[in-house]
Amino acid sequence: MELGVSCFFHSLHDLTPFLLFAAIILSLTWVFLYLLRANLWCNCETCEAYLTLSWTKQFHNLSDWYAHLLKNSPTKTIHLHVLGNTITGNPDNVEYMLTTRFNNYPKGKPFSTILGDFLGLGIFNVDGDLWRFQRKMASLELDRFSIRSYAFEIVHFEIEQRLIPLLSSVSGSNHGVLDLQDVFRRFSFDTICRFSFGLDPRCLEMSLPMSDFAVAFDLASKLSAERAMSVSPLVWKIKRMMNLGNEKKMKEALKMINILAQEVIRQRRKMGFLNHKDLLSRFMRTVSDEKFLRDIVISFLLAGRDTVASALSSLFWLLAKHPEVGSSIRLEADKVLGPNQGPTCYKQLRELHYLQAAVYESMRLYPPIQFDSKFCQEDDVLPDGTFVKRGTRVTYHPYAMGRMEAIWGPDCLEFKPERWLRDGVFFPESPFKYPVFQAGYRVCLGKEMAILELKSVALSLFRRFQFQLATTYDTPRFSPGLTATLSGGLPVLVREIVTTTNHP
Repeated sequence: MELGVSCFFHSLHDLTPFLLFAAIILSLTWVFLYLLRANLWCNCETCEAYLTLSWTKQFHNLSDWYAHLLKNSPTKTIHLHVLGNTITGNPDNVEYMLTTRFNNYPKGKPFSTILGDFLGLGIFNVDGDLWRFQRKMASLELDRFSIRSYAFEIVHFEIEQRLIPLLSSVSGSNHGVLDLQDVFRRFSFDTICRFSFGLDPRCLEMSLPMSDFAVAFDLASKLSAERAMSVSPLVWKIKRMMNLGNEKKMKEALKMINILAQEVIRQRRKMGFLNHKDLLSRFMRTVSDEKFLRDIVISFLLAGRDTVASALSSLFWLLAKHPEVGSSIRLEADKVLGPNQGPTCYKQLRELHYLQAAVYESMRLYPPIQFDSKFCQEDDVLPDGTFVKRGTRVTYHPYAMGRMEAIWGPDCLEFKPERWLRDGVFFPESPFKYPVFQAGYRVCLGKEMAILELKSVALSLFRRFQFQLATTYDTPRFSPGLTATLSGGLPVLVREIVTTTNHP
């Protein structure tokens, strides 16, 4: 989601000829002013590498280049002057931004403007009183035993009734390569829709249908990310005003999302919501405004669907390359739960410490959200001595932090679940050293349910199947987006290794 001048010309290709000239004049005028303001003539080594894309000669992913730069910075902080962006991998800076001076580093208007059409006034797109109200309300609901048990029931059903039968159907096929990332996106979409809306889109059924809602949701998410790649908000705002190109597609996708969301809310009101367990019904007991309800639930869909699918894809990539870890997961489950026995409630999953370590280690190397940005409200100085001017975008980078010897030691690039264990018991690190779920006041409220989902899928599948990667590259490559997505998917060959007869 970085900005680049080269993106400007790409953004104009879908304008109609009638309006192209006017758009070019307006946009180029702005770009000229932007160049003057942003000092894009900066010839420092970092800015030059970014503008010329010379970093691609050594790195496949932009985040790997950032990790390289941050690792070699004495303060673990760098500056991209052409973007007006200060990027840090310093845990002290992360704690300062997310806790010590939390109020000075809000999401900011630039972020909320980009995602405003998609997320509206949902919790992930607002600051201040609106954020505090939604967080308090969500915290009260998500901390309940009943909601976690409900989530466990949904995940258990999706795994046993849809995910395992699907994988069994392709198991042993010499020519059947399955895109596991696509499967996980379907799985997480079904589960989060049922959990949030009480709606079952059935994307994971054997025929692998794709609901209109899922297609529209994916498109809106993708186009929202592309907005951030424009050289300026003015480019996409002009296209939105004229209803052209990607912004026309965005409008159509949002129309579909809004129609379906409104219909779900209408049906909930018609059927009564006091006795329903889904998140929407719980919120409707407090909130009556339908637009606000829509924004809240869409935000939770984005967080609960894309991040879980991303985390599962990276986890299975690593487990496929490290079969010894999968074997250890099976041995632990047999010892704790019993051979051919699965967990009967979410509390039992907490007893699987090695599995928890494997999940955390996977996200250390491949966090679903590779970086997160805030905007400095008033001039400030970070703990490492970095001066931050008002209005500066400040980014902390979990992906880079997971690759720093200064934080994780000389074996930081190794997939090593044991680093999270002390005498066989899982031991978490500081959230400012490991900000995968953010930290401080904005720490992820759905963290425990996300871990529940990741552990449930990993446990169930690795006790039944072996996965062989069918990719053409040795290291993951990511596509631009709001969350980390494997470019080209996660193609695998599936082999069933145990029967499913006695698994609950």
